[in-house]
Amino acid sequence: MQPNLNPSWQTILSDEIQKSYFQDLMNSVDEEYQNYTCFPPKELLFAAFDYCSFQDLKVVIIGQDPYHGVNEANGLCFSVNDGIKIPPSLRNIFREMNDDLGTIFFPNSGNLEPWAKQGILLLNAALSVRMDAPNSHKHLKWSAFTDAIIQKISDEKENVVFLLWGAFAQKKGAKIDRAKHLVLESGHPSFASVHKKWFGNKHFSLTNLYLEEKGIVPIEWNF
Repeated sequence: MQPNLNPSWQTILSDEIQKSYFQDLMNSVDEEYQNYTCFPPKELLFAAFDYCSFQDLKVVIIGQDPYHGVNEANGLCFSVNDGIKIPPSLRNIFREMNDDLGTIFFPNSGNLEPWAKQGILLLNAALSVRMDAPNSHKHLKWSAFTDAIIQKISDEKENVVFLLWGAFAQKKGAKIDRAKHLVLESGHPSFASVHKKWFGNKHFSLTNLYLEEKGIVPIEWNF
């Protein structure tokens, strides 16, 4: 399988996708999709890059792996397809967003494409998963690829906001150059940690304040 990447990312990652580990990764992903039911649909594996070009990138949100239920995953972290019940983590994201921004926004859909189209890279550490088996593609080499993406952004961009929600994302973003970028950290918005470490982080307003200070168009969070 050859990655169907947005041309801007194809250029930035041209050296990376020629490496032997990446070719092994694509072969392993092909085998997984042939032998198991996996998500998202193969044509959406790189959807996060399709909606958000490298040039337009403003914000990076890091997730762990796609939702593993039927018809849920659409290639964007924390996002589900239209018509799918909004997962608890995403409900908590919307709740904190409303509290932070003083809005009353309760969308009918958990599809975060409108965020992605504004320059938010909704990046999972692993871009695929087996049905009903969370973190089942951890053994593949997705992590090496997504680590390289984060490093490329850190090295070659400036004034990007990284939202690191939970210990996993914080470890994933440990090497981001904080002199060039804004890194905001909090607990994960999942139900287990929501009451102590998620609510009140104000990441949505802080993101926009930083972008505006840098002369960058802020995010319209309420889509």
